Amino acid sequence: MRALISVSDKDGIVEFASGLAGLGWEILSTGGTYKLLKENGINATEVSEYTASPEMFEGRVKTLHPKIHGGILHKRDDANHMAQAAANGIGGIDLVCVNLYPFKQTTIRTDDFDEIIENIDIGGPAMLRSAAKNFKDVLVVTDILDYDEILTRLKEGRVDVDFRQSLMIKAYEHTAAYDAMIANYMNERFNGGFGASKFIIGSKVFDTRYGENPHQKGALYEFEYFFTNNFRALKGEASFNNLTDINGALMLATSFDEAPAVAIIKHANPCGFAVKSTLLESYTEALKCDPISAYGGVVAINGTLDKALAEKINEIYVEVILAANVTDEALAVFEAKKRIKIFTQDNKFLVRANDKYDFRRVDGGFVYQERDEVKDDELKNMKQMGKISATNEQLKDADIAWKVAALTKSNCVVYAKNGAVVAIGMGMTSRVDAARAAVAKAKDMGLDLSGCVLASEAFFPFRDSIDIANEVGVKCVIEPGGSIRDDEVIKAANEHKIALYFTGVRHFLH
Repeated sequence: MRALISVSDKDGIVEFASGLAGLGWEILSTGGTYKLLKENGINATEVSEYTASPEMFEGRVKTLHPKIHGGILHKRDDANHMAQAAANGIGGIDLVCVNLYPFKQTTIRTDDFDEIIENIDIGGPAMLRSAAKNFKDVLVVTDILDYDEILTRLKEGRVDVDFRQSLMIKAYEHTAAYDAMIANYMNERFNGGFGASKFIIGSKVFDTRYGENPHQKGALYEFEYFFTNNFRALKGEASFNNLTDINGALMLATSFDEAPAVAIIKHANPCGFAVKSTLLESYTEALKCDPISAYGGVVAINGTLDKALAEKINEIYVEVILAANVTDEALAVFEAKKRIKIFTQDNKFLVRANDKYDFRRVDGGFVYQERDEVKDDELKNMKQMGKISATNEQLKDADIAWKVAALTKSNCVVYAKNGAVVAIGMGMTSRVDAARAAVAKAKDMGLDLSGCVLASEAFFPFRDSIDIANEVGVKCVIEPGGSIRDDEVIKAANEHKIALYFTGVRHFLH
């Protein structure tokens, strides 16, 4: 039996090759892998010696040879194939272990295009595809984590078709992801990220119990190992719907850097948010906005969940808690609660992936865009449109209301006061209906909106929303502006002595 080993990531490769050699396998290798194996006392043959053909063109051509691809591709149960192999002096290659040139790492390290081009693997994908095509006769190995199982199965004679097939699928996933990465990089570099094709590649983290509903399958996939590195279950398993809510809560709780922010989310929309002096105070104030909707919701905590905060949260039923960190004492508070799910990032503060792009599924395809975010200079550069100036405290609340509005389903309006959201209207077909719904909910909760700040993620098309704001005591309004009736809105703000600011930026969220 003969194995060809050529890897860029050399972790575990000496042990794997040694294990194969111990089982009587002949080892072929190339370049740095060959050198490493020889240094560690493993009897390996260099590919150029095996093919009697030297590496050419600075190593661009070394495994592209009939003795290599013929050795991989010929069918062992086909007499004609076997006769051709014998006639041409082609021996069988029964295992191919390859991982590819570090293209991604190169693009991170340098912008030198010539160096990046040189780190596009040619022979590696060709060998993997050949071995995967002939998987019934050839073991194709791409995953370091499979080394031990392969050796065990070879020792015990348990290399069956199902196992070979699983390795084949991994190989095609590996080469597909590699080619997609290269194509996406080239389009990013030369076409502004919007080329003729777009490839979205994710690695499975885990299957969810089901999708949005029990009759749908679901799973979480990740980019760049974000969840692998920043998501640990302390209690319970995350469902499909939990994950979409967790995403909304995380985006909101991380919008204020290292502030003690607490976000409460229900069905991917905020129903409470606050930034106070402590996390306990932030949660207490956030909950006041809509404690009814918070029941069964998701809470994101931009800091450590301690015992005191856990005891406060435990006064009602919340389904999910995501915290930057969780103390053992806090976890013990929820020990008797079977349905609650608790996750941590094991960080001092919550972190987000900061993906550059966003996409949404539509029937027959997807729409793709640059990701929306509230930039730091939006409030700094906003323009005062009326005669009244906001106070410093109102500007702080405007920051909260504006960021929450950007992360809330349109049409929406957000009312903030003293560092907390006190009312929110969302997902309405009419902006004035959103304003009325928020006011009605605040009234039901017994919340006083007088002196608060109102933010709208898009312009007010009429003055009626300003009139409604005045009725409940709003003192500052922030919106993008851009309506043909902006003059009427400005006039209404002046009449009611409300400070009015235009950001010039819209934040629709559909």
